[in-house]
Amino acid sequence: MSTPSVAVQILVTVIPIVGIVAGSAVLFFFLYFNHKQKMLLIEKGLYQKISFDFDAFSLFTGFLLTGVGAALTLFFLLKEGISYGLIGGLVPLGLGISFVLYYFVKLKTTKK
Repeated sequence: MSTPSVAVQILVTVIPIVGIVAGSAVLFFFLYFNHKQKMLLIEKGLYQKISFDFDAFSLFTGFLLTGVGAALTLFFLLKEGISYGLIGGLVPLGLGISFVLYYFVKLKTTKK
């Protein structure tokens, strides 16, 4: 098997760098122009703050992460048994359970 040419090695090295730089530039300009837009709306008195329901978000995210974590945990458990790969499923499972518990604790404390 022959080794790849120097040009191919340079391209393989440069493409991820260009992708990261371009992605960072797009993200920067999105955040910059979004900020400018909000500032103009505030100056004109047209800005309305968007309400965010963190309780519903935590419940939805909790169920989603619990489902994904349970599926990954079961998959890695059946594939490799008890090993370090199992952490890839246990982390989202633990986060999902934590989000769901947060929702129910918050619901119980706000009723009092």
